[in-house]
Amino acid sequence: MIITLSPIRSDASLTLTRQGDTLIINGVAYDFGPLAEGATLPREAVQCDWLASDVTRINGKIRLTLILPHGPIPLDAPPEARVVTHPEPVLVTTDGPILLPSYSPEEAAQ
Repeated sequence: MIITLSPIRSDASLTLTRQGDTLIINGVAYDFGPLAEGATLPREAVQCDWLASDVTRINGKIRLTLILPHGPIPLDAPPEARVVTHPEPVLVTTDGPILLPSYSPEEAAQ
């Protein structure tokens, strides 16, 4: 599974867990097992507010983009800290909780 993250300002929290071809997002399971090689599942068909793209299976790997919430950025943070960049895609190869990049106002000040 390859998960691309799209940062957005939000106080919401996001937790992810993988179980085979199932992605559990904040406790709700989305089973992508039936998605055939080379197929695309439209974002609208999944009915998940965290999903920011269609879901595809390419070379056996499920690929999708999720919204990554982050906290407020202090107004006095340096300009380079106020830009929340898109992290590298997360390659998930094992079942279990998925670690997401952390972001906090303290990190922005560094």
